[in-house]
Amino acid sequence: MNSPIKVIAFDVFGTTVDWHGSIMQEIQQMGLNIDADQFANAWRSGYEPAMAEVRKGAKTWTKIDVLHRMILDKILDDFKITHLSEEQKVHLNLIWHRLHPWADTVEGLLLLKRRFKIVTLSNGNLGLLANMAKFGGLPWDLILSAEVFRHYKPDPETYLGVADIFDVQPHEVMLVATHTNDLKAAKSYGLKTAYVHRALEFGANQIKPIPDVSDFDLSAADFIDLAKKLV
Repeated sequence: MNSPIKVIAFDVFGTTVDWHGSIMQEIQQMGLNIDADQFANAWRSGYEPAMAEVRKGAKTWTKIDVLHRMILDKILDDFKITHLSEEQKVHLNLIWHRLHPWADTVEGLLLLKRRFKIVTLSNGNLGLLANMAKFGGLPWDLILSAEVFRHYKPDPETYLGVADIFDVQPHEVMLVATHTNDLKAAKSYGLKTAYVHRALEFGANQIKPIPDVSDFDLSAADFIDLAKKLV
């Protein structure tokens, strides 16, 4: 890479934490007698359409906790789960605050933190990300969210907002993600990009193939591998 990186921003859901495995585990522990794999993926599949409603102005700014609850209410109906109390639904919705990091995440972040500022760049809201960091021991230097910029990715305000906060140029910021659409958007606004493969993001029944990563600055097997390539 031609220029030094000063800040590394990380996508969170799927890249840093295992949302699918974490949700599956809690659903199974609740004994709901449903396919926990399908439930987790159904919940996540409502994520992009819900954010799109906000991005195109059909909804006023709405944080992810609220969008997650709207999606949850729908899929509870879809899965014919009718016996949960409001207290149980609130607790269930907060699963997203209790997502477990991938096995390499914390070690890799600590290695990268020695040299770079490491921050989140997630569509998750600030409270969610702070609770998740506390739960999973994620050693962020700063938690940044779409909520800070009032724009969801892939709006340019999110990516360029990181550079603005640290008073650096976009090319001095690297986005790390397992989602190529996120990385392509970041690249289009001048950020450096690193793809990290998370084969089990959608569970063992839906193994994610390695995509074409030739457009990105780096690709890595996990965060520890990324640290070896950057430090």
